[in-house]
Amino acid sequence: MTDHIETDVVIIGAGPVGLFAVFELGLLDIKCHLIDILPKVGGQCAELYPEKPIYDIPGFPMVTGQGLVDNLMAQIEPFHPTFHLNEMVESLESIGTPEAPRFRVKTSENGTTFECKAVIIAAGGGSFQPKKPPIDGIESYEGTGVYYAVRKMEMFRNKRVLIVGGGDSALDWTVNLQPIAKRLTLLHRRDAFRAAPHTVEKMRSLVASGDMDLHLGQVSALKGDAPVLEGAVIRKDDGSELRVDCDVMLPFFGLTMKLGPIADWGLNLHENLVPVDTEKFETNVPGIFAIGDINTYPGKLKLILSGFHEGALAAQKVHRYVYPEKKLLFQYTTSSTSLQKKLGVAA
Repeated sequence: MTDHIETDVVIIGAGPVGLFAVFELGLLDIKCHLIDILPKVGGQCAELYPEKPIYDIPGFPMVTGQGLVDNLMAQIEPFHPTFHLNEMVESLESIGTPEAPRFRVKTSENGTTFECKAVIIAAGGGSFQPKKPPIDGIESYEGTGVYYAVRKMEMFRNKRVLIVGGGDSALDWTVNLQPIAKRLTLLHRRDAFRAAPHTVEKMRSLVASGDMDLHLGQVSALKGDAPVLEGAVIRKDDGSELRVDCDVMLPFFGLTMKLGPIADWGLNLHENLVPVDTEKFETNVPGIFAIGDINTYPGKLKLILSGFHEGALAAQKVHRYVYPEKKLLFQYTTSSTSLQKKLGVAA
């Protein structure tokens, strides 16, 4: 049995930009459902760097990725959005006209069907997945001994941790997890790193003091009765092998961004991005909008704050499709009693 849901707007992507679009739509009495392939809200902020500080969000001298997501969730609470997580949009069909758009959106996991008057794509770079090292049987350790992101540092306290990689993520987590790990080992294929110089310097200082280990080579096999990880076999450039005992391995090989089904929706694309205008951030298909890192236009800056701005302007045009007979009256939350009632803060 599949669900059929009628709503005003479907937002594809529950990252910060998608969440803020809920706020802007809610102020205009527009209801929405959000779909995300990830198992939780927050997009990359929550999935990849929940504890990393962000310094360029207006009004926050510093906020972590998860902190930003938590605040956005609190901000949109008055509008009661519905989330459909662990689901990916499989198809998007236009069933309206350019003047009165209407869409049928289907997801792949539960076969849920949505009918709506507008679609906002806030899918970042598309659906993203971590690049996995080519190690036989690594899947059987994922979630127990192999992790591609650090969601809670406490998970790794008193563990023997093997970090693999030479970029910012690998080095950042090396210096952050070393104080709480039972023993930490960093593995990279060569003695050169693509991370911030001061982070590399700190890592080398820890190695020199004997507080962590650094090996050069690549993981050729994992040891332990899956799903319990007990060690990794490292193959060096000279062909020799070394075993590193570990409870946890964290490979940081970057992400693979896949545009996925979006490529089949009849949208103009440019280098896997969706061109939009800068007045309303609408695509070439009336009623389909693209905001955040997924879109492109002259002068585009891939900043979260840019996505917030794009969502606010897109909401204004969406209002015309949802309420074609109503005139949109622009109001300020600081002075509008109507908006304050919607936010639950009116006196």
